Amino acid sequence: MPAAVANPDQSVAMLKGVGPSVTEKLARLGVFRIGDLLLHLPSRYQDRSRLVALGDVQARQECLVQGQVVDSKLAYGRRRSWLVTIEDTTGYLGLRFFHFSNQQRAGLKPGMFVRCFGEARLVAQSGKSNLEIVHPEYRAFREPPPDPQPELTPIYPTTKGLGQGRLRSLIKQLAAMNWPEDTGTPYKTLLYLHQPPADATNEAIEQAQERIARDELTAYYLVMKQRQRDRGRYTAIALPRAQQLGRQLLDQLGFELTGAQRRVVREVLEDLTQRAPMLRLLQGDVGSGKTVVAAFAAIRAAEHGMQTALMAPTEILADQHYLNFSAWLEPLGISVVLITGSQSTRERKLRQAAISDGSALVAVGTHALFQRSVSFRQLALTIVDEQHRFGVHQRMALRSKAGEPHQLVMTATPIPRTLTMALYADMDVSLLDELPQGRLAVDTRVVRDNRRQEVVRRVAATLERGEQAYWVCPLIEESDQLDVAAAEPTANYLRQLLPRQAIGLLHGRMASDAKAAVMNDFKSATLGLLVATTVIEVGVDVPNATLMVIENPERMGLAQLHQLRGRVGRGSQPSRCILLYKGPLSTTARQRLQVMRDSQDGFFIAEQDLKLRGPGELLGTRQTGEQQFRIADLGRHIHLIPEVATRGDYLLASEPHTVRELLDAWAPVDAGHISV
Repeated sequence: MPAAVANPDQSVAMLKGVGPSVTEKLARLGVFRIGDLLLHLPSRYQDRSRLVALGDVQARQECLVQGQVVDSKLAYGRRRSWLVTIEDTTGYLGLRFFHFSNQQRAGLKPGMFVRCFGEARLVAQSGKSNLEIVHPEYRAFREPPPDPQPELTPIYPTTKGLGQGRLRSLIKQLAAMNWPEDTGTPYKTLLYLHQPPADATNEAIEQAQERIARDELTAYYLVMKQRQRDRGRYTAIALPRAQQLGRQLLDQLGFELTGAQRRVVREVLEDLTQRAPMLRLLQGDVGSGKTVVAAFAAIRAAEHGMQTALMAPTEILADQHYLNFSAWLEPLGISVVLITGSQSTRERKLRQAAISDGSALVAVGTHALFQRSVSFRQLALTIVDEQHRFGVHQRMALRSKAGEPHQLVMTATPIPRTLTMALYADMDVSLLDELPQGRLAVDTRVVRDNRRQEVVRRVAATLERGEQAYWVCPLIEESDQLDVAAAEPTANYLRQLLPRQAIGLLHGRMASDAKAAVMNDFKSATLGLLVATTVIEVGVDVPNATLMVIENPERMGLAQLHQLRGRVGRGSQPSRCILLYKGPLSTTARQRLQVMRDSQDGFFIAEQDLKLRGPGELLGTRQTGEQQFRIADLGRHIHLIPEVATRGDYLLASEPHTVRELLDAWAPVDAGHISV
């Protein structure tokens, strides 16, 4: 039977094994069409062609091993588990399963052989340390297994309930189809990246990825340039100078604006006087004072009886903005309301009514502002904070509530200067490059976790002086898969060591009112120490907090570490940040932590992050940045940006059919709005 002809626009539901459940899971990955699945490329590859002797296995090593089962038993500790011990002529290794069936146990009895792949970790038991692989991928044999086949195994970004095996089987179906020739989409290159031959070199894979990255970046550039062009077709409400309420705010602030703040306020207010819709990106390092700039813009709209919507990605950040805007604007007679998902139905309806009838001139909220039940009487300005945390469609949903409002987009996540004009080609850019006078640098120390007791003593001394501290962990609760610190057990551990201190816990799974209560207690100094996940990365402003401890900083991005560090050093006292790492560190991790120790400049840190993050090893871990490209990695592909801009401009002018093909492949939603 001839192979099926591939149609990139066909639904993935036509593939074998894709029913309603798998369709829903693929949708969570942004995969709806056959073309989307083809573009869902591996994030990395595993080399499963080389067996590692059990005696040579190292902790934190991903490896292919095999051996004979010598023991199989249930273990009872904090959680019930099944522990299988295998041996070869060089040593022993444990395989631990927390989720298993009787059928699995029957298939791995002593005497059976097993070949498996996974990451080894060191586990302390009865005073000894043993190596284990938790939930390895494995296959059982009755006889010694044959030699492994040389192959590179793709590892895909995935979602809960959708395993790597299922994704690989779907890709095999794509590979068996006949794909069209002579098209702008390089199907053969995409299929090569899904199933590279066993002898594929890193260089060959990188060249294929670069070809795809060039197309993806070009499509992104085309969308940005078209949006910039489209702005000229729309009109917004012009907001000229009016009652001078901004002057009143300036007089009552209690602090002097920096020169950079004054310059950016002028840029924003000048934009608002125009009929062309403002679309301005406001970049400012941690603590540079972006919020007060936004307040002056909201005042200008309010002077004309027009409304402003300020959208934040978390309730903590929305609450912070609401408190600031209320303190600054309500004395001027400008009503501010807060809309969040945790409010009672009655509470939310009252506030929605105030927005609908126009009595509330400023609405601050989270994603709850997107709801259809929220309607504005006359929305003239939208302000989006930490915009990289929102999807394009969410931002467009807010914009659709007003026809064509002015838009101010703020970020404290520094964007390397070399990338700003490429990634935000549709926006004007303002930069707050000056910190308020008197802001002290945060003394940053890099400390190995075997000195944990010293760090606890420093926390105790800080609290006894009446100052406050944060202790940040990557996880909420302990993980069987990751050997990193978790907030819940860390809070219990610190409560035992510091029984006289009031210690709070904050993480993303807590109910909104519980989170608000903890934050209020910390702001009022009822709590001295706050143990938290990275939920405190933005929006938390407690000037009395002078110490931050960050666990496992080697597993975080530099931009995130810089954001977290920015939670201290906000008052007049000297502040310190301790990066409590777990050794041994890789060379790159050591360099990254040194950047944090040596620099306070968020834009310099972002540049270094771009250089040091890189693509990761092709056969190892690949980190992703904030910009969610499918294959382009700005650490590797930044050199393509000038070529991409030149190519994009040429295609717009001369090859509309290629523009259409690129957009259909990479941006099918946006393509519907592009005129070519």
